[in-house]
Amino acid sequence: MDVFLKSASALNDETRVLILRFLDEYGECCVCDLQSSLNMIQSRLSRHLKILKDAGFIRVDRKGTWAYYSIRSPLDKFRTEAINEIRCLDIELPKLNKISQNGDCKV
Repeated sequence: MDVFLKSASALNDETRVLILRFLDEYGECCVCDLQSSLNMIQSRLSRHLKILKDAGFIRVDRKGTWAYYSIRSPLDKFRTEAINEIRCLDIELPKLNKISQNGDCKV
């Protein structure tokens, strides 16, 4: 029950829904690319990413000192349906501002 409640709670924030839609659209992103594209300060972004990770929506891969985030796969039925619903929302998605190059962040 705890995991379900964390998952449902994670969706109760506009910023986290935007992050999920962004990762769904662009795929794996370095945290520096997310920070730049979403125009968010690192501490705020990290908080939202942790909530989404703990709720089972995203995964993090560490490459050296950098963290790369993506939608977790496979997802269970609840999370899959949540992502499908988010795809249908009228969200103005920012463009990917890729500042990392060849696996290296530039921040």
